[in-house]
Amino acid sequence: RVPMGGGLGGGSSDAATVLLGLNRLWQLAWPRAKLLELALPLGADVPVFVFGRNAWAEGVGEALQAVDLPPSWYVVLTPPRGVATAAVFGAAELTRDHAPITIRAFFEGQSGNDLQPVACRLEPQIGECLDWLSQHGEARMSGSGSSVFAGFGSAVEADRVLQLARPLHKGFVAQGLDVHPLYDWAS
Repeated sequence: RVPMGGGLGGGSSDAATVLLGLNRLWQLAWPRAKLLELALPLGADVPVFVFGRNAWAEGVGEALQAVDLPPSWYVVLTPPRGVATAAVFGAAELTRDHAPITIRAFFEGQSGNDLQPVACRLEPQIGECLDWLSQHGEARMSGSGSSVFAGFGSAVEADRVLQLARPLHKGFVAQGLDVHPLYDWAS
């Protein structure tokens, strides 16, 4: 159900699942640390899926710290057209000169996604989805786009917002997980 080109890490999750699956199938019993080393060259988002818990990521995805999050249900909206990750990262107006943000600043809403303005320029419907969802919660763009999301404290609340979105936007509700379903496939 993960939309292609939505910036939700579907391909990275698939790669991590293959690593975890082969570790189990071949009875390698490799520790998670070894799998994390193998994951990083496959993509910056792959390690977080091998890590298997909610995490704060730094660097290019190799420095992971477990974080506890409250139970949440997310409304995820995805415009009909996506944006190419290469186009977003290759845009001249993308700046990479910000100081790293802290976990505290992120959770206090003092940060943003530097890729978002570029993605919205390349595909204005991303901005339309963000504007609409911002009327109902704290909306953010996922990764390099094109999906946007907002968290809610209950499934009922998230479902209500999704029903309001349906005439205008395509989307779904996803429940946040504390631990990846395959977490126990590595030690």
